[in-house]
Amino acid sequence: MADLLVVGSVALDTVQTPFGRAQEVLGGSGTYFSYAASFYTRVRLVAAVGSDFPADHERFLSDRGVDLGGLMREAGGRTFRWTGEYGYDLNEARTLDTQLNVLADFRPRLGEEARRTPFLFLANIDPELQLDVVRQMAERPRLIALDTMNFWIQGKREALLRVLREVDVVTINEGEARQLAQEPNLIKAARRIVDMGPSTVLVKRGEYGALMLTDKGFFVVPAYPLDSVYDPTGAGDTFAGGFMGYIAAQDALDAATVRRAVVHGSVMASFTVEDFSLQRLARLKSPEITERYAAFHELIRLPG
Repeated sequence: MADLLVVGSVALDTVQTPFGRAQEVLGGSGTYFSYAASFYTRVRLVAAVGSDFPADHERFLSDRGVDLGGLMREAGGRTFRWTGEYGYDLNEARTLDTQLNVLADFRPRLGEEARRTPFLFLANIDPELQLDVVRQMAERPRLIALDTMNFWIQGKREALLRVLREVDVVTINEGEARQLAQEPNLIKAARRIVDMGPSTVLVKRGEYGALMLTDKGFFVVPAYPLDSVYDPTGAGDTFAGGFMGYIAAQDALDAATVRRAVVHGSVMASFTVEDFSLQRLARLKSPEITERYAAFHELIRLPG
């Protein structure tokens, strides 16, 4: 088992879906990722919050074993806030309000232990900050993965292209993949992104599952069929947490391990959407992960 470092955001979210509303609940890319990954391995979280961040939320993460030594609390500052809503198409959120607050001045500073972590995930933050984190590492991690979004693709494309040359894996949704590659065909888009630097592209496809492209070819995993989907917020981040957490736990990068990691990512995402915020993950037990992984195996197994 190897340690895993994530640099990202911790937020207070307000979310409206056809199935309810959650007001100022725990969110953020770094939060979802670290909580999901903690079911597999030791996780260090580097992020910033304001003085208004509830102590209960810190305990929630630390009780799960997440190392919060890199969580910076800015005195007098306010925590990053996001407000969004989903219609009956739960694949796409409409952002109603974003308040960067302390995230606007966030400059990650890694401690000595963090700088030597063998697995690194750069969650969805400014690509200039992502590149700065890579530069702070004492030695190159065994695996560096990165997430991004349309805001950075459009507004900081050159910085994003620079950091993409430094990473091994990029996780991205369908629309963002097409936007980044400037190619409407998803398969061609994934190949063009590989040409930008990453050896692996993971395309998150919401209710349609996930697609992975590597030099070994394609691997496709369906989404787990669920009767109840309440809130897809954070599903992509928990997918990445399950993916990276499993790889770090195995401390291996062979093709079979990476494929199993994609399934574990899909497993964790399938739990996240079953309730608002991290409420379903808070109730999650390890045997449930094992059981759903086995169910995924049956979904993609061919007879004979």
